[in-house]
Amino acid sequence: MIIAKFLHILGFTVWVGGMFFAHNALRPVAAVTLEPPQRLTLLAGIFTKFFVWVWISIALIFGSGLYMMALIGKPPVYITLMFVLGVIMALIFAHIFFAPYRRLKRAVAAQEWKAGGAAMGQIRKLVGINLILGLLTIVIGSLGPLAR
Repeated sequence: MIIAKFLHILGFTVWVGGMFFAHNALRPVAAVTLEPPQRLTLLAGIFTKFFVWVWISIALIFGSGLYMMALIGKPPVYITLMFVLGVIMALIFAHIFFAPYRRLKRAVAAQEWKAGGAAMGQIRKLVGINLILGLLTIVIGSLGPLAR
């Protein structure tokens, strides 16, 4: 159980921490200091690296979470809520990865900066939603046991 908890914490730390950094530090600075060609090329490259870690994080989170849920039997409401939010977050990420992120990569490769900016705008909004859901899930996981 301790290894599963460690992997779970590691997974959500990488994913939510990476979203927080990208959404609240990296992108705003890049938006004011770089022109669209440099900014979109940089962000597409960063996402290429970061999204590998998000897929790994999702596997760690779901693998460890399902394992821990199986060990405890019928999970309390707060754990079920965490699981539901995790599924929603994973679905949002999958949409980001397979739709606007692909459009961003194509636009950068074709040097179509307006289309790349539109794709980046969609990614920013969806990452913002996922960041809020991720922080909410952390609050539920941290405070849920205290509500028993």
